[in-house]
Amino acid sequence: MEVSELLTVESVIADLRVTSKKQALQELSKFAADQTGQDERAIFDILLERERLGTTGVGDGLAIPHGRMQGLEKIQGFFARLEKPLDFDSIDDRPVDLIFLLLAPEGAGADHLKALARISRLLRGPAICEKLRGATNRDALFALLSQVPEANPNLRAAS
Repeated sequence: MEVSELLTVESVIADLRVTSKKQALQELSKFAADQTGQDERAIFDILLERERLGTTGVGDGLAIPHGRMQGLEKIQGFFARLEKPLDFDSIDDRPVDLIFLLLAPEGAGADHLKALARISRLLRGPAICEKLRGATNRDALFALLSQVPEANPNLRAAS
């Protein structure tokens, strides 16, 4: 599964203005609700429930909040670059400025895990994160996120 199957240009926010983890999850829930037609509060509750299990702040300024929802027809992703980094209780205690939200249908099973793994592999490298931090608008962010990394063909094979 490629990231371009999860995201559209419209599902990218270039400079999200938030001051806390909770506010970031609230704003992303609202954004995702507008895009999916799902209930904003239901999305927020799913994300909070997942955060209670353990932080989705995976380190290096990146968080990947995720959850499964009834009524969702396909796996969908949403990306936000924050205007200012914020505390996200990350595993490395560094503030987060890049958030990739992933929502999956209740029965997505292995596809949900594959999508999470794909996102994690894409964003694990410092080079892509620095490019995302330097991008000037959502079109540029989307282009970076949806590119297939030619330097590492194993990423495509592992999807």
